[in-house]
Amino acid sequence: MHQPARWGLGAAGAGVAVILGLELASLGEMNPIRRTISEHGLGPDGWIFGLGVGLLATGSAAIGVSLARKRLAGVFGTVALMAWSVGLFMTAWFEKHDWSVGPSMSGSIHRVGSFVAFLSLPLAAVIIARPWRHRERSRATLVAFGLGVCSVLWVAGIGAAMLIGAGNGLPWYRVMPLGLVERGMAVTEVAALLALGVWAAARRLEEPLKAAGEAARRA
Repeated sequence: MHQPARWGLGAAGAGVAVILGLELASLGEMNPIRRTISEHGLGPDGWIFGLGVGLLATGSAAIGVSLARKRLAGVFGTVALMAWSVGLFMTAWFEKHDWSVGPSMSGSIHRVGSFVAFLSLPLAAVIIARPWRHRERSRATLVAFGLGVCSVLWVAGIGAAMLIGAGNGLPWYRVMPLGLVERGMAVTEVAALLALGVWAAARRLEEPLKAAGEAARRA
């Protein structure tokens, strides 16, 4: 198993476990249908949420390094996956803001990081795992690609809600159950990331290098 991929899966899995623990612990206090995941970052225990997101970001970056070293991701796929990691780091470091009390620099950076992360992962999964790019298909790549397409549909749904809200003079987050939609999109995107990590861990480093050498000799 490729070491960065193994570390990446471990860190991402630990981050998911931390966030899931927060979700379960707050079931009686926070409405998951309307409240976003980032609200776990508010209050004195917000560092726990930051830790979970930071672990997920670190694991994502390690998986990206593994895919890049094996020449499985390509330039655009690697950039998209690293953008997801950077967006998560921004979300972890800068906490969510209560916009009802006015603007905030930290809240604005948090919002930008969230948008960057949620938009980048679907692109990364579709670009990296697209079936027609690889001669040998595996279950992990097909799962990652399918989840990437589903993630794109989540993003498209949010875009449609924004258009509907703009056309009716409503805030876009009032048009849909934002917390539920965000959680559905997060689960789909993280599952796609883990599928990419499993694929990276299963592929030997020598295989893509050997294929590249054969292609060079034929040319």
